[in-house]
Amino acid sequence: MGFFISIFILSFLIIVHEFGHLFTAKRFGVKVERFSIGFGRKLFSFKKKDTEYLISAIPLGGYVKLAGDSLEEFSGQPYEYLSKPVSRRAMIVFSGPALNYILAFFFFWLVFFLGSPQLSTKVGELISGFGAEKAGILVDDVITRVDGEEVRTFEELQKMIHKKTDIVKLTILRESNYIDLEVDIQKKEIKDLFGKKRLVGLIGIRPKDDELVFLKYGFVESFFLAGNTLFSLTSTVLKAIWAILTWNLSIRESITGPLGIFYITTKAVKFGMRAVLHLIAVLNLSLAIFNILPLPILDGGHLLLLGIEKIKKRRFSPKTEEIINRTGLTLIIILAIFVFYNDLVKFRVLEKVLEFFKIHR
Repeated sequence: MGFFISIFILSFLIIVHEFGHLFTAKRFGVKVERFSIGFGRKLFSFKKKDTEYLISAIPLGGYVKLAGDSLEEFSGQPYEYLSKPVSRRAMIVFSGPALNYILAFFFFWLVFFLGSPQLSTKVGELISGFGAEKAGILVDDVITRVDGEEVRTFEELQKMIHKKTDIVKLTILRESNYIDLEVDIQKKEIKDLFGKKRLVGLIGIRPKDDELVFLKYGFVESFFLAGNTLFSLTSTVLKAIWAILTWNLSIRESITGPLGIFYITTKAVKFGMRAVLHLIAVLNLSLAIFNILPLPILDGGHLLLLGIEKIKKRRFSPKTEEIINRTGLTLIIILAIFVFYNDLVKFRVLEKVLEFFKIHR
């Protein structure tokens, strides 16, 4: 089930992205020759007006083929891509990631309205030598209050504990009974997501990663929470990219590909549709930001070249364009191989496959 939902989500992201290009291109009078979901051998296709719509064998991407989108094909017809001014070509390119970004906002809005999935405050693991273990907290205890203040999610709990410096009073729920415990805070220097060191308070617990709570909000409140979440996650992703570029964050720990998405989707499916919708929102956001990076082949690379063309007031030569595209394609292939290998290692795919064959031998 997880595999098919993963393929559905990837296909949905691609359709949204490529539809953004297609819609804007047609709006500006550019002929769209082909709209493909996937790459490689054609599996199914149909033609409507001037556009061929097809599904291809490798469902790990897609593309829109515009008439006259390269100097070799360009013949000067008004319906061709290169006949349009730079500003309109830029809007056609930008509309793909823009639509993914808009969809991310919509899905966050929907998730907050239906119930946003968050890790609960149930204790999943105790770290030896810290205050929680010494105070008698047990695995599966649910922490309900911190110094008398109610907590609903592990994120809320973590933020409150990090600010404490000495002793904290926790109320825990254990087998229908509420118990008050005083827990010593241990200060420790940790590295945050971006590799920066900071001093925080810790009690030595980890959450139960299969225990979620769903927080519901009103229709209007969900709108503003979605906007705030989108802005916050965008800022976090951009900071993470900068941290990777400045070698403050490991690229191995920070990126994932189709195998990783399959693994994450499989876990999300266990928690129901709301968790899957949340995942779709995050993936739409991630795809939008990734595609806007100024790398050849990606939309951001095309936008960079269009900006240079606007400044120079002339197009690149066919030879320069070919070199840029080949370089970009090589970089993307290298990145794809690295991400695939990284997913194999990170999610222990080969070990699990070998275990499966041992069991079913």
